[in-house]
Amino acid sequence: MSNVLEVIVDGIWRQGKRSLAVRLVAEDGAPLPGWQPGAHIDVHLPCGIIRQYSLTGACTAADSYLICVAREEASRGGSRYIHETLRPGQRLLISPPRNLFALQEADRVLLLAAGIGITPLYAMALHLEAAGRPFELHYYVKSRAEVAFIRELTQPLSHGVCVIHRSDDGESPRLTLADAISAPDGSTRLYACGPAGFMAAVREAASAMGWPETRIHTEAFQPLVMPVATTEAETFTVTLASSGASWPVPANKSIAQVLMDNGIAVPLSCEMGICGACLTPVIDGVVDHRDTVQSEAEKTAASQHIALCCSRSKSGNVVIDL
Repeated sequence: MSNVLEVIVDGIWRQGKRSLAVRLVAEDGAPLPGWQPGAHIDVHLPCGIIRQYSLTGACTAADSYLICVAREEASRGGSRYIHETLRPGQRLLISPPRNLFALQEADRVLLLAAGIGITPLYAMALHLEAAGRPFELHYYVKSRAEVAFIRELTQPLSHGVCVIHRSDDGESPRLTLADAISAPDGSTRLYACGPAGFMAAVREAASAMGWPETRIHTEAFQPLVMPVATTEAETFTVTLASSGASWPVPANKSIAQVLMDNGIAVPLSCEMGICGACLTPVIDGVVDHRDTVQSEAEKTAASQHIALCCSRSKSGNVVIDL
């Protein structure tokens, strides 16, 4: 674990009734690596698991990182540990920031967040406001009590508009997304982050309004629900372009697991296809994409990458650039 940073939990405080903000500082007091809105870090929790959290707040704060974690009822351990066990002064290991959801040049930006999906988009809103670039932020929650960063998001803005939609006030995404997503003009770009159902609704509404796929940018917090492979017929072979070595990948193992079983280092992190750490170029073969990191355009491009932790092959052999 050479590519990790040692940090200390400098503060924990409530953000709405379901979320906790956590401020992290370098153990030696030095500045932390810079980042841009949309970036996330891997957090190595003392309970033995690694979770990905978006950096939020102002990206100009070089002395600390801020994350915000919702309490999930179906937690696999990450949010439960942070809400029940994590304390100020505790030491953690984190990865340097990496960004698969970066802001791109645009005349105007439309930001759509649901629930804890606000974290990367709040950072984007702050950045756009500071840069004097026009934007709209639509933030969907069940009730006012669940709003994170409510003080900051209700302050007057000079270059943007922030609208908080509450389902208990009749403003659920089902009823208001069509109004929030206007027809695209110029180089307007749309960024969305939230639960899978919300993301699907955003894409459907944007498509109906004529948004091209290349101007829709999303980040998911949950993996795709895929059927579990159970038959021997679904076994395929993975081949390394560098050495020609190849191994069968059975239905009950991922490509990453097979590679590691044979002594090949794989840069794993989330192991669910949502972080991009293990994306690897494909030399030959037809990929069965099961990640939520890449866009549909990337998954159908001539030059493709495969998520070794979750994706499979539709062809009998897939050759990867390792």
